[in-house]
Amino acid sequence: MGKKEEQLAELLGTLGDFTSKENWDKFFTIRGTDDAFEWYAEWSELRNPLLSHLPPQPQILVPGCGSSRLSEHLYDAGFNSITNIDFSKVAISDCLRRNVRHRPDMRWRVMDMTAMQFEDEAFDVVVDKGGLDALMEPELGPKLGTQYLSEVRRVLKSGGKFICLTLAESHVLALIFSKFRFGWKMGIHAIPQKPSSKPSLQAFMVVAEKQVSSVLQEITSSFNDSSLALKGTQACGLLEAVEKENQIRRDYSTGSDVLYSLEELQLGARGDLTKLCPGHCFQLTLGGDSRFSYRAVVLDAQESSGPFAYHCGVFIVPKTRAHEWLFSSEEGQWMVVESSKAARLVMVLLDASHVSASMDDIQKDLSPLVKQLAPGKDDSGSQIPFMMASDGIKQRNIVHQVTSTITGPVIVEDVIYENVDGDISRILPSRDLTFRRLVFQRSEGLVQSEALLSEEGSKNKVGETERKKTNSSSKSKRRGIQRRSGETSHQLKVYHGYLASSYHTGILSGLMLISSYLESMASTQKSVKAVVIGLGAGLLPMFLHRCMPFMHTEVVELDPVVLKLAKEYFSFVEDDHLQVHIADGIQFVRNVANSAEADEISAVQEKEGAHCNTEPPSSNGSCLESHVESKVSSKVDIVIIDVDSADSSSGMTCPAADFVQETFLETVRDALSEKGLFIINLVSRSQAIKDSVISRMKVVFSHLFCLQLEEDVNEVIFGLCSASCIKEDSFPEAALQLEKLLKLEHPEISQSILNTTKKLRQLK
Repeated sequence: MGKKEEQLAELLGTLGDFTSKENWDKFFTIRGTDDAFEWYAEWSELRNPLLSHLPPQPQILVPGCGSSRLSEHLYDAGFNSITNIDFSKVAISDCLRRNVRHRPDMRWRVMDMTAMQFEDEAFDVVVDKGGLDALMEPELGPKLGTQYLSEVRRVLKSGGKFICLTLAESHVLALIFSKFRFGWKMGIHAIPQKPSSKPSLQAFMVVAEKQVSSVLQEITSSFNDSSLALKGTQACGLLEAVEKENQIRRDYSTGSDVLYSLEELQLGARGDLTKLCPGHCFQLTLGGDSRFSYRAVVLDAQESSGPFAYHCGVFIVPKTRAHEWLFSSEEGQWMVVESSKAARLVMVLLDASHVSASMDDIQKDLSPLVKQLAPGKDDSGSQIPFMMASDGIKQRNIVHQVTSTITGPVIVEDVIYENVDGDISRILPSRDLTFRRLVFQRSEGLVQSEALLSEEGSKNKVGETERKKTNSSSKSKRRGIQRRSGETSHQLKVYHGYLASSYHTGILSGLMLISSYLESMASTQKSVKAVVIGLGAGLLPMFLHRCMPFMHTEVVELDPVVLKLAKEYFSFVEDDHLQVHIADGIQFVRNVANSAEADEISAVQEKEGAHCNTEPPSSNGSCLESHVESKVSSKVDIVIIDVDSADSSSGMTCPAADFVQETFLETVRDALSEKGLFIINLVSRSQAIKDSVISRMKVVFSHLFCLQLEEDVNEVIFGLCSASCIKEDSFPEAALQLEKLLKLEHPEISQSILNTTKKLRQLK
């Protein structure tokens, strides 16, 4: 090896930073004039695939040209309008001297490809041979690569093409795919290798065509696994990257709840962001270089809503109200838009990550972000107004805080609202009603349970023994709460005759669907068996226990800390008709189903044995057969799923995804009696996810009903096993039947449940 080759080998071995101008100058100086260096593929391999993608008489830009002869071959093939740039003065000088006489129309300029000095839309084609790959260094690559591709997008005309010759490494493809996702048509082609060439890394050609439409298109490829000349990790990685990106694009195209990034919007994900599109809305995440990350919704008001006071406004929703119907549903959000008098409203929904920040901090952090979302060019200099929803709480006292290894941080707090429900105000006339809340911090500050504190809470209906037990154990608790929270009304206790959570009222109203069965069981003094998965503060089981004494309820709770909180702070009490199991809810229901199946098999076997008995029956008939017919089944009548999800990636706040899998739904069906009812509290902001859950439930249950509460994001779904289903025209009669079964102290509460039954709808 000669001295020059040794120097080159040493330089290439130490050229760790391919973004250094000094390194490249040194590299080209050692190689010398007229010594062209080709990365990846030779012209004989590139010619046909490259020329097939060039339009007639294009203005071509070759960034990072180096000493490659690619431009010269293109020129000789009839493409004369070519501009070459490189930040190495040595490379540009050598190429200029080499071509100034033979190719006089070719232009050469010393220029940084990440900050080009060209007008917008100056070129028809940008041909990159290894330039992007060189920029994508582990430390600086993503930043420089992003700057470069932004420049490529800027200098290309509409209909123009970015042709990138690359080794198609995963980090390079990830950047190309994301930057040319919206408003671009993309294809990938393998550059053919010489048959005699030794196995090496194969070069690929990515072609991205700039289009007017922002419709998302899948990436096409002219190869598959078997057609690639190169096998192994490079081929597998490429095919996997393309399929992954195409899945992302399919999800974007079909998903109704896509969360865009600000960068994607600026790249054209929703068309021209600077123009108002009346009646359109989309969700996005705001953040990146800012202090916080935010979930936001952008809504462009209908033209009929004008005149507008602001071209753009920001409406901040505190985390305590982000789940409310007004701010979580599109219908409610449009009402906020109308009242805001803004042509474009950016609704920002805060979560638990913003708790420690003041509103001033949040506004300062948001200001530069929302300015990028403002439509048009606001030359008036007017400020974007910030508006905010009140959290609705007049007073808050933290009673207890604990961190569970299963549930995470949990807070028990007493709050006084600015406004309360009219029904409870009439029942308990008071200016300041106090509510106790159980808050799970892991789910964006989810208020898992909410109970009314009142003097009526002392009128316990669970029996004298339990009343004494509760009173004796709660005196010290009340004193402790008073010391921590400053309560003066120490006589206030949780009142279990009222359901503060509207979705709990919805669950109760759904019992109307089996009210005839419940009445027959109650009238014959038989016990109705219910299983509730998820204890929370124990308010729903306690209400059922109080108002339906014929019901035997078993509650399954995974976290013993939650049970402890329910007993100590929400007056939850167990007895013979209300028990709690610390267990996995799915396994518990599976055990019920297995036990029921075993009982049925046993009953059949015993019955068959009785029929096979040749002895004459006794004077009072077959004693064995009578026993078989009267044997109590271990099936349950009602299963209620009321649990939150620890995994926010599922898209559901309630329940955890495992509870809506078809296998579990089938287990529930097997555990239910013939007249059984399945109830699930479903909380998701994605209509697509809700539709998916309902679709799965339709496969398992004969009849489905739903209850959407206007003021809440909760949707309660009811599934019936029986083929003989209650019809909607029978609802009024069934509701009255349910009302008679409920043993409630206040007619207003009965009326509230009765009114809620009117919102029940059958899912066809």
